[in-house]
Amino acid sequence: MFSVGEHYRPGHNDSSTPVLLAAIATATEHIRLGTSVTVLSTNDPVRLYHEFSTLDAVSNGRAQLVLGRPSATESFPLFGYDLADYEELFEEKLDLFMRLQRKETVTWSGKFRPPLVDQQLRPRMPPGGIPTWIGVGGSPNSVIRAARYGLPLMLTIIGGRPQRFSPLVELYHRSLDQLGHPRLPVAQHSLGLVADTDEEAIETWWQYWQPAVTRLAEEGGFCKPANATRRRSRRAHSSSAPPRPSPGKSPRWPATCT
Repeated sequence: MFSVGEHYRPGHNDSSTPVLLAAIATATEHIRLGTSVTVLSTNDPVRLYHEFSTLDAVSNGRAQLVLGRPSATESFPLFGYDLADYEELFEEKLDLFMRLQRKETVTWSGKFRPPLVDQQLRPRMPPGGIPTWIGVGGSPNSVIRAARYGLPLMLTIIGGRPQRFSPLVELYHRSLDQLGHPRLPVAQHSLGLVADTDEEAIETWWQYWQPAVTRLAEEGGFCKPANATRRRSRRAHSSSAPPRPSPGKSPRWPATCT
């Protein structure tokens, strides 16, 4: 799946993700077209449904969605939302969006948008909606929410070793079992770069990745990437058995600042 994010800050050009994906659809035939992630908290679920039902139609059924909460919060003031409603916004809008996907006719009321009474949206998605994932960056509550809605889990790993996120996958499987849901897919999306050699890819990647993640670290209060991170990446490529995560460690990246 080829995915496009959603950002509203300098240096990004993906503020209108469905438009970009529709343009990609005209130049491709087989790749699946998704998001990474759609910031549901500051989107209107009705409009989002229309955009992606249309994208799915023009791409011959190749549209997918990863719904999540933002790691950057510029969209909140831009669209007139209060960060104090961060949790409640996502929960309410996810409830509405899934109703729109799973039901032909929807009657609904909530706190953050006008109610719907016997509404039928057109064009329709396929029965049950298009493939929709919940993107999780490290919150156990988000993992449990994905299981509660019966949605597959997408690990949105900004940095750090993927093995550190294994406790979230274990929590997801336990939650599905407890809720009586079948096992659902778990996937990871991450940025990537193809080069002639691993060394070239790591060095080129670091040039652009390090400043971007440093800014996110400063905003989010976690550790900045250091040269030691780059050295560990090199060693990881030469190791056939990467170390397991330490018991009890949080999956958020990174565990230390070294």
